[in-house]
Amino acid sequence: MLPTLRDTGPETTRRPALWSNRWVRLAVPAFVVLLAAVLRFWNLGHPASLVFDETFYVKDAWSLFNNGYESTWPEGADALFAAGQSNIFGTAASFVVHPPLGKWLIALGMAVFGADNPFGWRVMTALIGVLAVVLLMLIAHKLFGSVLLASIAGFLFAIDGNAIVMSRVALLDNYVMFFALLGFGAVLMDRDHHRKRLAAWMAEKRDNEVEPTWGPALWWRPWVFAAGLAFGLACSVKWSGLYFLAAFGIYLVVVDALARRRAGLPFWISGAILKQAPVTFLLMVPVAVVTFMVSWTGWFVTRGGYYRDWADQAGQAWTGALAWVPHSLQSFWHYQAAAYAYHVGLVTPHPYQANPLTWLLMTRPTSMYYQGSSLGENGCGYTTCSEAITGIANPIIWWAATAAILYLVYRLARYREWRVGLILMGMVAGYLPWLMYLNRTVFQFYTIAFEPYLLLGLTLVIGMLLGVGRTPSGGTDRNETDRDNTAGLVIVVTFLSVAVLVSAFFFPIWTGSQVPFAFWQLHIWLPSWR
Repeated sequence: MLPTLRDTGPETTRRPALWSNRWVRLAVPAFVVLLAAVLRFWNLGHPASLVFDETFYVKDAWSLFNNGYESTWPEGADALFAAGQSNIFGTAASFVVHPPLGKWLIALGMAVFGADNPFGWRVMTALIGVLAVVLLMLIAHKLFGSVLLASIAGFLFAIDGNAIVMSRVALLDNYVMFFALLGFGAVLMDRDHHRKRLAAWMAEKRDNEVEPTWGPALWWRPWVFAAGLAFGLACSVKWSGLYFLAAFGIYLVVVDALARRRAGLPFWISGAILKQAPVTFLLMVPVAVVTFMVSWTGWFVTRGGYYRDWADQAGQAWTGALAWVPHSLQSFWHYQAAAYAYHVGLVTPHPYQANPLTWLLMTRPTSMYYQGSSLGENGCGYTTCSEAITGIANPIIWWAATAAILYLVYRLARYREWRVGLILMGMVAGYLPWLMYLNRTVFQFYTIAFEPYLLLGLTLVIGMLLGVGRTPSGGTDRNETDRDNTAGLVIVVTFLSVAVLVSAFFFPIWTGSQVPFAFWQLHIWLPSWR
């Protein structure tokens, strides 16, 4: 018998009696969102200087907002910008290698709160971080059918250091994570939508002598279109969003083939490849491409952008069969080719670069900001003080989630459960492509793009320990439902309690709070964390 992803039984859920209370089911998720907001917005304007790659993205965002394209800044601009001199950018174009959408969003916060306000630099990134917690809870509820598990998933995301740091610095990766997660949610919604339409098709086939048409099931996939839009938005922040578009495009073709098999359609493999795959491509890819192009509107409608007039220069324009292509598109293609060459060839050594093979072990977190002070300096009340922003996840959460993902790989191979497969597909899209670039200069904080799927995997395992929510295959396991889950409850409560304590312990070095140097040293659990 050919393997398939299990999709058995009704969508039965299990929950403790406490969670039957309507007010509890509303209050706990609301508390998680409030907690996420407090941890991300508290003292967001500190430090009042550009940290790590904010030196690129904040200044690029402001020149983009004013010129329509990213332009150059004078020497020593960081200190001047932090001091409030925000309009010292020039008109000469700057070579930037990331699409503009994330910078437009950063600029929106600066336009509202002022470019001279560090809170304004980071407010949109923090807001996206809070919305990501809300989105993860909605997805977890859809996946597991449990407010408790949805709240746990959101809670873990709310208190994790990687998520907190990436929501408090104006970098681009938080936006990639959010839009990719939005696309993941759309794929999940499509699965439910398509399953119901398939059930109706099978019922019609059973009740009528005439074979019903499969055409509407091919094309009426609004959530696939929405996924293409969301992944297009991710690509419009960083090119790495393309990995999510490609991975989930392939995923949809595979699950459509399995759906055809369950429906009893002949030639279910060839039908999925030759019929559904082209439709899925047309529903997802064009809207993603258009979204990407629209994000570059500022570059197209102005004349000062980098390589904007490349094709207008003598001897540069295409000839032959492609001579008809507008010069603006030729210049744009040349720009993208140059940006791609930069990305794949980036091997400049950096003291905090982290090989992707080590990301799940978290051996080299990124130091975003560090300032040491002596007694009486910068308000230091100890012999020596430290202020640090270190992009390190809560070790207890991160390592537990990594172990959960490894277990789910085994579980997928053993039981072929669709929920497990969907979660692991998020890991495939967000993590595996980076293994092609082991010699490239990359950083631990890139992991924010796939952290939601790590936490969904951990939450699924927590649900199995508690006997709460849907079983991974979708049905109800009587043994799991009826057994005494006291041991599982103790394990989960202990784990969550320790995770909270560890987050409280690490919070000062996620937020740049001034602490005694000796206290900062206590957080160096591995020598490579220095």
